[in-house]
Amino acid sequence: MRNAELRRKRLLILNYQLLILICAPQSALGGDSMGKAPTTDDAKRSYTMSRIRSKDTSIEVKLRKALWASGIRYRKNYTALPGTPDIAITKHRIAIFCDGEFWHGKNWESVRHRLQSNREYWINKIERNIVRDHESDRALLGMGWTVVRFWGKDIEKRLDECVEDVKDAILERVLEKYTDGYVYEFEE
Repeated sequence: MRNAELRRKRLLILNYQLLILICAPQSALGGDSMGKAPTTDDAKRSYTMSRIRSKDTSIEVKLRKALWASGIRYRKNYTALPGTPDIAITKHRIAIFCDGEFWHGKNWESVRHRLQSNREYWINKIERNIVRDHESDRALLGMGWTVVRFWGKDIEKRLDECVEDVKDAILERVLEKYTDGYVYEFEE
């Protein structure tokens, strides 16, 4: 009696699922709006794109470790600020962004002409990223923060120079604080 009851419930569930599959529009099942079923390329692309991280990227972690080793303390992915800086040195009001060359449009005028696959989508996306970067920079500057941006390849190849740039930005902020906003250039 118990087995027959379980079989009947399973059969009802399967019939219900089949009914949903038959009646649902293709777009609700993962296809495009034209009714095309998702292909393995779509699934592969979706998986690849889902693996792209916005936090704790390799370049970000590399720079953070170098800053920590230099004695510089910071907050990571500080959401209280516009643009959510990858690294925020709140004590000195310095926002640091670690930008990937493709996603943030390094040498964009020459790169955009080389895009071949899905050109319109990528051009719109990257240009929106560039505009958003400029907007967050303006907002941070308006709040009295110093904005420092590094390209990923610069962090990978010249990490020491990036750390020195951050130290220079900290020194400038300290000098501004103790000289009432006047920054003096020292001769070497």
